[in-house]
This record gives sequence, C-alpha cells and structure tokens, in this order.
Amino acid sequence: MTTTQVTVPAGARLALATHNPGKLTELRAILTPLVPGLTPEQIISAAALQAPEPVEDGLSFAANAELKARALATATGLPAVADDSGLCVDVLGGAPGIFSARWCGHHGDDAANLELLLAQLSDIADPHRTARFTCAAVLVTPAAQDTADQAPAVTVVERSMEGRLLTAPLGEGGFGYDPVFVPVQEDRPGAAGRTTAQMSAAEKNAISHRGQAFRDLAPVLADLLA
Repeated sequence: MTTTQVTVPAGARLALATHNPGKLTELRAILTPLVPGLTPEQIISAAALQAPEPVEDGLSFAANAELKARALATATGLPAVADDSGLCVDVLGGAPGIFSARWCGHHGDDAANLELLLAQLSDIADPHRTARFTCAAVLVTPAAQDTADQAPAVTVVERSMEGRLLTAPLGEGGFGYDPVFVPVQEDRPGAAGRTTAQMSAAEKNAISHRGQAFRDLAPVLADLLA
C-alpha cells in the first residue's frame, strides 16, 4: 500500500487518526489532562492534515485501529493514535460491531445508522436490549529515520462500557448511538437513567469505553512524549 506524505504543522506532537470532529474533541479532553505538557493544539487530526482514510478491512476493532494508526504514523512521522469503536448488541450476535459507523450501508450517517438499528430492535423487549460499546485504542510510534529496518512500536488497549438500548433517542450530546445507550451506571434503582447523550462530556468520558481505553494508553504516551 502506498502511503501519501502530508505536511505537519509546526508544534504538532501527536497525530489522531480520525475525521470525526466529535471524536477529536472527546479525545483531546481525555488525553490532555493525563499527558503532562500536551496541549489540545498539539494533537492534530487526520482531517486537519487532509490525510487519506485507509480502507478499514480488518476483522476486529484492534485490527482496524492499528491499520489507521500505522498509516498516519507513516504519513506524518509523528506518533499516531487511532481507535476503532462500535456498538455490540447481544440480540444481534454482537452486530453492528466493526460495521457500526456504516450500518446503514454508507459511512458516517449517524442518523441513518441509528434509525436502522432501532427498526431492527423494534420488537425486542427491554430486558433483552443489552449492549456494550467497545473501543480498541492503538498507539503506533514510527521507527527512527536512521534505523529504517526497525519496526514501529505498537501498543493496543481494548475496553468496553456495558448498557442497554432505549426504543427512542434521548439527549443532544455525544454522537453515533449515544442517544439510545443507557450505561449500567445509569440503569440501576435510584439512578437517573440517562443516555450518554444526556451526560456532560466529563461524565461520559469518566465511564466510557473510549475514556477507559485512552486512560490506559496515556501513561505509555506520556513516557513517549516526555
């Protein structure tokens, strides 16, 4: 596969393999408090770099995240972080899974993905609407230019957030399937029963699959950028 080189702005220290502005905002908020000296502006996205998106033909979240991080690290020469995340619904055998972002048949249409999923689950009773968000986060450190035979260093972390799906969307925050996902922390007696779209960014990041994965990745990143 041929990798297109991109121009990296001065001061950038970390490349984030996403074209999703919501994910960029979320990951900047998670990582910058955990990595000393790292500012939001030093985390540059693949979209800002106009880096092409590789074909996500992996068969797992981790495989897709790694191929995205490898491609961006090669294109930029910077350490690159990628995640592949999705919703795994028990009654659907773990689907949409790695196809979450294109469940409706094309990539990135959150509204259409959500509408199709709710239609598929329309006859499923509440006790059987269990699901989880899963995130595989990958950090790829490119090999030094003077050691071309050295393989890039790869760190992989995978975490999940358990919950249940509503029959109709609630909340204006988040993105993707957030408006119908009630995490287990909110689905207990006495809890508010909020979806992740009804939470503040800080509340969601504290419990989310992505927040867990990137908090586990942060110490490795901190050592790398020290």
